[in-house]
Formats: sequence, structure tokens, C-alpha cells
Amino acid sequence: MKLRFAEASPYARKVRLLIREAGLTAKVDEIELHTSPVSTADVLWTENPTGRIPVLILDDGSSLYDSRVITQYLDSLHNGPALYPAGGDDRWTVMRREAIAEGLLDSAVNTRYEMALRPEGLRWTEWIEAQLGKIRKALDAMESEVDGLGERVTMAQLSFATALGYLDFRFADLGWRPSHPKLAAWFDAFAKRPAMLETRPPA
Repeated sequence: MKLRFAEASPYARKVRLLIREAGLTAKVDEIELHTSPVSTADVLWTENPTGRIPVLILDDGSSLYDSRVITQYLDSLHNGPALYPAGGDDRWTVMRREAIAEGLLDSAVNTRYEMALRPEGLRWTEWIEAQLGKIRKALDAMESEVDGLGERVTMAQLSFATALGYLDFRFADLGWRPSHPKLAAWFDAFAKRPAMLETRPPA
């Protein structure tokens, strides 16, 4: 299998974290693709009709896209503990926590695009503030949930770590740590895992 990714993409990082935590590195060839929100690489259009990364190309040539589709597929291919519990309340709890982190990421990425790509005179200040408000609300929810993550790694942990890592990468001046001390302590410890260190975005 082949995974098309960009180092700066948090959605791709989440997939790459699962690959490492699930022991699938020998089965997935990671191929970096240089693309941007306003300039999609031609190869992507043949593999994903939305022109977005990550994309997982299967051995039969077909493709899977959207990070949550890819992570659930890859989680079905290994023999270790499932990163998505098989069923019951545990599964829905993990997926709900993943959705919180995904919502934070969506708002953060949208804000990044607005601030970095749109000409300054055309930026919508109220919209940016609304997105930052959603980020803060998501952080509050993650702070209240972090004690329940437990020691076993699931997609909840990988999703939380991906979202917080993106804030550190693109929003270093947001200052989320002082108001979310439990979350900060958890992330600082989790960020030392080999999978996190191997997938850090470029400085």
C-alpha cells in the first residue's frame, strides 16, 4: 500500500501515527507529496476526487481517502490491540473523543488558511474569532476528558495528540497550556513517544 502525505498536514500525521503504533510501517510506503490548498498536485485528482491528502492507495490500485476512513481501514489490518475498540461504549467514547479533536483541527486549519493565504485586506476577522472560539471550546472539552484516556493507546490519544501538535506548530502564540494544565501535562509526556517524534512537522 502507498500513503500520500504532506509533513505539515495534521490529518496525514494522524494516519502516520496509527501506522507506527499499529506496527504497519512495513506494509505502507509513505510518499510525500508537495501540494497546497490552492494548488493541487495532478496525481491527486486521479486518486481522490476531492484533491486532498492523505490518500491511501491499496494494492489493487483503488484508493481510500479521508483520514478517519483510512485509520479505520488500517486498524483492521494488524493483530495488536485495536485502536478503535470493537464495539460497545468504549468504541463510541473513542470515536466521540476523536470527533472533538477533529473539530479542533478543522477550525485550526481553516483559520490558518484564512490568515496565511487570504490577502490581508480580505480577511474576515469575525470569522477568524469564531474559529478560535471553537478551538478554545474544544480544548476545554479535551481538558475535561484527558483523565479518562487511560494508558492503552487508542485513536482518542492519537487524535488529541495530533490536534495539540498542530496548535504548537501553527499557533504557538495561542497559549493554550496555562488554562489547560492537565491536557498540557498529558501532551508533553505523549509527545515523547517514538511515533510522535518521527512524524513531527518541519520547524
